[in-house]
Amino acid sequence: MDRTISVFQKNKFQEIRVGIREFKGNDLIDIRTWTMTQGSEEMVPTAKGVTINIHLLLDLKKSLEEAEKILRENNML
Repeated sequence: MDRTISVFQKNKFQEIRVGIREFKGNDLIDIRTWTMTQGSEEMVPTAKGVTINIHLLLDLKKSLEEAEKILRENNML
């Protein structure tokens, strides 16, 4: 499967894309920065990001929920 799930702006020239990818028979979650190429409107992936096995999704989700909890407790969200 090669599917983009979510896209959101990082800044004027970059966006974050979250997707599910297959690589060498492994299903992966890819969270990556994409940037606009110079002189064009085309977006290309950068090396900045993280790719993890789909079996780690619940661990990632738990970590993000904990980060959200701490940020809310400290009035940062």
